[in-house]
Amino acid sequence: MKIREREFTYIPTNVDITYISTEDNKYIVPLEKSKHIKNLEVHKIKKWIYLFLKRFFDIVLSLIGIVFVCILAIFIKISYIVTGDFDSIIFKQLRTGKNGKNFKLYKFRSMTIKNDVMDNTTEDQFTKVGKIIRKFSLDELLQIVNILKGDMSFIGPRPWIPEYYENMNTEQRHRCDMRPGISGYAQVKGRNTISIFDKINYDLEYINKASLFMDLKIIVLTIATIFGHKGVDAGKGTIHEEIKELKKQDAIMQ
Repeated sequence: MKIREREFTYIPTNVDITYISTEDNKYIVPLEKSKHIKNLEVHKIKKWIYLFLKRFFDIVLSLIGIVFVCILAIFIKISYIVTGDFDSIIFKQLRTGKNGKNFKLYKFRSMTIKNDVMDNTTEDQFTKVGKIIRKFSLDELLQIVNILKGDMSFIGPRPWIPEYYENMNTEQRHRCDMRPGISGYAQVKGRNTISIFDKINYDLEYINKASLFMDLKIIVLTIATIFGHKGVDAGKGTIHEEIKELKKQDAIMQ
């Protein structure tokens, strides 16, 4: 039933009822309950407006940014060729997105073709060009393609490989209630220098407090974080350790 103010008659809050149906199909609702209903409706409207504007700016900025990304791709390709690397400059990997649905994430390749993120017996094998683009997070800019496709947003919890989501509890999985982002609240709060549980908690805080102002604040802090070069690379070792920590919590709960 859609709730509208004109369909209600308010009565004192000491009356112990939720609603009473009448012949005119009207409902009598206690004042306190009606205020709560109104607040929920206002919150839903504000959330809808925020998500609409967020998606609008994502599309507009991505269309502008794709030009820069294309130019960057040319320079990266030339740099790889000069260093004797003729393989594709595009790296694709399965990541978990909104509502736990997996999607294919795009990045500029910063490692050798043979590098396997799931192989914990060897260290990450960066290319010469990869070390530079990774240092300034330029490899992430190709995710503008994911934004245009609707998989991601500029700001939101970072999309992780599916193994993370598979080992999260129900509450932690709420970090996937929104589209993942190129940068997020956890990234500006410590990036890879904080624990996996701190990252998740910061992401959940963002989900609850998300607004255009907060997104703008994260963008500004992200720029400062990039030039600070702090906690840029998680590395295979960190990824495996974080997944191991999530598995431990699952074992404890059981």
